[in-house]
Amino acid sequence: MSHNEQRFDQFRDKISTVDEKGKRVWVFPKKQFGKYFKRRQILAYALLALLIAGPFLRIGGEPLLLINILERKFVIFGQIFWPEDIFLFAFGMIAFVVLIIVFTVVFGRLFCGWVCPQTIFMEFVFRRIEYLIDGDWTHQKQLDKMPWNAHKIFKRTLKWSIFWIISFIIANIFLAYIIGSDGLKEIIIDDPKNHLGGLFAIVVFTTVFFAVFAWFREQVCIAVCPYGRLQGVLLDKHSVLVAYDHVRGESRAKFRKGEDRKAAGKGDCIDCHQCVNVCPTGIDIRNGTQLECINCTLCMDACDDMMEGVGLEKGLIRFDSESSIQTREPWKLSRRAKAYIVLMLAIVGLLVALLFTRTEIDATILRVRGTTFQRMDETTISNIFEATITNKTNLSHELTISVLSENAEVEIVGGAFELKPGEQIKRNLLVKMKASEITGPKTEVVLGIYSGDRLVTEEEISFSGPGF
Repeated sequence: MSHNEQRFDQFRDKISTVDEKGKRVWVFPKKQFGKYFKRRQILAYALLALLIAGPFLRIGGEPLLLINILERKFVIFGQIFWPEDIFLFAFGMIAFVVLIIVFTVVFGRLFCGWVCPQTIFMEFVFRRIEYLIDGDWTHQKQLDKMPWNAHKIFKRTLKWSIFWIISFIIANIFLAYIIGSDGLKEIIIDDPKNHLGGLFAIVVFTTVFFAVFAWFREQVCIAVCPYGRLQGVLLDKHSVLVAYDHVRGESRAKFRKGEDRKAAGKGDCIDCHQCVNVCPTGIDIRNGTQLECINCTLCMDACDDMMEGVGLEKGLIRFDSESSIQTREPWKLSRRAKAYIVLMLAIVGLLVALLFTRTEIDATILRVRGTTFQRMDETTISNIFEATITNKTNLSHELTISVLSENAEVEIVGGAFELKPGEQIKRNLLVKMKASEITGPKTEVVLGIYSGDRLVTEEEISFSGPGF
């Protein structure tokens, strides 16, 4: 094995943030701006605005997103889902997992660097504050090594205080997604003694967020996030990711003005180390695809700046696949990716069909256990059924039940009833049929459930009668 091959393989034996003694290596990334950073910045602040406004935005009177586990109420884009819709959640989760697989197979870990809340908060909120207070990476290193004097104590206290306040705000926002914005307002305005559980949750959330962004940081992406672990299984040589063009870049060597690098047997990589200095997870992208890489594109901006400065072509580090870099052929979808896309479209299509056929009122009507038909008189037979009816909307409904098949009569024990938003109730039904209408031991009867004058759902029951 050559010296270069040995050098490139050494990174596989350890992760970038742990030294040989198993001690954590703190990462101080250099501040970097550029074309890709500006695009990420616009997207990040747009997503932050949506995240903050989410609990307070309303569609049809319901929040944009609510995951109220306590009341078992879930709202997605204004549509309410209850525990009875668990099969929709199952298909939704399957569709989401397949979408992640497809996205990763095709585009690598792009989600992590551009959309993930952990990255957005870390890089575009907390890291920006850190740069303002502690300075760029060299100043941060100096401050870290500095003894605990008045200057260091002041900066650490200021930074951590701001971090705690922001973590508190984030905790309140996330809590609003669980209990709703109205529930959060009640906790804030009302006597704290009446909401000790909510206050405890906010303190816990705040502490967790503070610990993540002040101390744990990139370790979430490297050691905790399960999505990062999927890379090794899902990525292949056709996946598009942030990649170093080793064919063009090697052999790397320092830049010398006026030198013909090709004639000297040198690649375009000038070994400036800027791609390493800006990396928020501390890796050297030139070593190849690594589990720590979150595709944040900071190394792309840094490399493009250096290439432009020395008069070489940009794109030494770029979005590309390992196959395209090696063969120099244009990128195209692999068969594996196409198969995943077909599977994803099939599952999403099924999910959409289920959502469009979802009823406002869900009803299950079964014969009361242990009962059979009864003779009311010489010409009339009756059955007793139990109806379990669930309201899946945020509106109240005045419900009545009628026979649509016109071969029987139905009475609701207790009469017409009101079904409140999200409420599930049980009612007994007395179904009566003339003996002349009975066609056998089981006669089909179609019942219609009405909200006012509007038919909301139909249910078919089997009326039990005497055999022939």
